[in-house]
Amino acid sequence: MKDNIIATEKFYTKHRNYFFDFRQAKNHKNFINLVCSEKQPDNTYKRACIMIWEDHFEFLIEALSSLFSNAAHEAGRRGKSVVPLERSTGIKSWDITDRPREKFLAQGRAALSDAELLAMLIGSGTPGVTAVDLAQQILDSVALDMKRLAELPVSALTRFAGMGVAKALSIIAAMELAQRLAKQEAGVVWMKALRG
Repeated sequence: MKDNIIATEKFYTKHRNYFFDFRQAKNHKNFINLVCSEKQPDNTYKRACIMIWEDHFEFLIEALSSLFSNAAHEAGRRGKSVVPLERSTGIKSWDITDRPREKFLAQGRAALSDAELLAMLIGSGTPGVTAVDLAQQILDSVALDMKRLAELPVSALTRFAGMGVAKALSIIAAMELAQRLAKQEAGVVWMKALRG
């Protein structure tokens, strides 16, 4: 049995590819797998890999936060800026006005498609497939029917590449909240009708 990829991110530069995978091992412990694949002069690739286990995530986050904070401070002191690398794939490479979260904040929830709203619950896609693409695949599987989407079990959602249990449960929980809201609103309408 292979390790289960729960989420993944990647970016490319001219000679290097970087892959960040959040995985679950056979023993059900989570870890982050970081891989750098560097193109060699003979067109082969040299890989370097590091794994960080969930017991050390807190230390990793603190170390990275401190690293970037210190780098930004030092760059500012030298009159330079820290410029992030461009991403060639994924939602973060899209024009800022097209990204679901930014679009939501700028234009409101009604401006987003069902796939974009669902993508916000999913969070991330897989290599070559954005969260919006993945959301659209899921919606297509239920013929864009929200009622059918609300009835999908975890097992049906996790059949899609890039959909782990956590992402599936996020969708199911959101759909359950929507159903509860609909029931509550139906109850209010019924009570108003009774009162005349």
